[in-house]
Amino acid sequence: MEIIIPTIKLATIYPEIVLTIFAMLVLLLQVFSSISGKDHIGYISFMGVAFASILVFFDSSAVEYAFNSLWVVDNYSRFFKLIFLLGTGLTILISIKYVKDEGINHGEYFSLLLFATVGMMLMAGGADMLVIFLGIELMSISLYVLAGYTRKRQASNESSLKYFLLGSFATGFLLYGMALIYGATGTTNLKGIAEFISESSFGNPIIIMGMILLLIGFGFKIASVPFHMWTPDVYEGAPSPITAFMSAGPKAAAFAALLRVFVEALPSLQGVWIDLIWILSALTMTVGNVIALVQNNVKRMLAYSSIAHAGYVMVAFVSASEFGIASILYYMLAYTFMNIGAFGIITAIGGKDDGRVNVDDYTGLAYKYPLAAAAMSLFLFSLAGIPPTAGFMGKFYIFSAAIKSGYIGLAIIGVINSVISVYYYLRITIAMYMREPEPAGQGLSLAFSPALVIALLIAAYGVLRMGIFPSAYIAMAQQSFIPF
Repeated sequence: MEIIIPTIKLATIYPEIVLTIFAMLVLLLQVFSSISGKDHIGYISFMGVAFASILVFFDSSAVEYAFNSLWVVDNYSRFFKLIFLLGTGLTILISIKYVKDEGINHGEYFSLLLFATVGMMLMAGGADMLVIFLGIELMSISLYVLAGYTRKRQASNESSLKYFLLGSFATGFLLYGMALIYGATGTTNLKGIAEFISESSFGNPIIIMGMILLLIGFGFKIASVPFHMWTPDVYEGAPSPITAFMSAGPKAAAFAALLRVFVEALPSLQGVWIDLIWILSALTMTVGNVIALVQNNVKRMLAYSSIAHAGYVMVAFVSASEFGIASILYYMLAYTFMNIGAFGIITAIGGKDDGRVNVDDYTGLAYKYPLAAAAMSLFLFSLAGIPPTAGFMGKFYIFSAAIKSGYIGLAIIGVINSVISVYYYLRITIAMYMREPEPAGQGLSLAFSPALVIALLIAAYGVLRMGIFPSAYIAMAQQSFIPF
């Protein structure tokens, strides 16, 4: 029997190799660095992210499969990889001062961020469900540790434990769904699954059940209702930079894998999963926004906001069109800028042990730190979808895609929810600008590090650039869609 060895194309995974090397390098540097001299570890980690971003951005090759069709490099995966790397880079910048102040300035922190990013990139580029699952596990295990990284805080320990237990439970659904589809089709390759389903009789109950279990598993990762229960507690208890990271990169990675699996492997079942996602989208938008209205903790408020934004993204998914997929790519990029930017301000204001995270803690911020208040307002306006920000254009494209596909009712629900969200976003702005500051000596005392300032400037520039000049970004997204 002749053994065929597949061609190894290492060039297709150069960005992942670079991040892995830097992640291990950071661990080695941790051993040889003194406690007081570890600031350079964060900057070295950022260099690794920048190097990987260059490799992804300047890779102009066509669609290329590698490793016996387990891996694919295409415009779709490149676009998402740039989103992941952007989110990781911004998170590293806002973490450098935070980890020093909290006494957790260890190489493992940054190494786990890089390993989580490698997992996300595997999710976006996996052409086989096994590769996607490996990416999910690599990302999830890193996040379980990062969520509880401030071990002396009870809330952080609780956050990590809840995330681990519920995440493991959801992983069981995901893996069992993959097992059912493999049992019915005899393959885990996405294109192989699609070919089998298209050639066989429609309505195989095993495949339908596998698809539902996959939707449940991915629903947990994107924090859609009713699989969202972990989100507010985990976001509140995790270190603020890690909350920023989880709300952007891993959410985008989950959508990247969800889209690839359902669009590439299960297009013949489109009529079934579109109805399910319609229901989940409406529930997710409504529940997220309604519960956010009564939150006083800013991190919990943005956690429920994150749930609502997952619902907005699912509106475009329901449209099942080229423009719908492109609008998802655009929105995830915009969401990375505005959400990590907002959490950058929250990190600065939170102080030691994230002690200042209530709306009242923002009282009078504009009087003492006008630029910080202006930046926070910009990010909140973008999250609310107010022009001329990236959030407005993202919602415009998403709702336009739904209307073009005939889902006018869902688009109306989305617009109503977007209007509702303005209330709780403006609560923070009102506290910053329309309430008297604390007496002298009792108010906030903030210290912005150069790295944090750079991250906020990048985020603010991205929000305004994508909002005022969106055409180049939506055109890039349209070139990155997965054809139905």
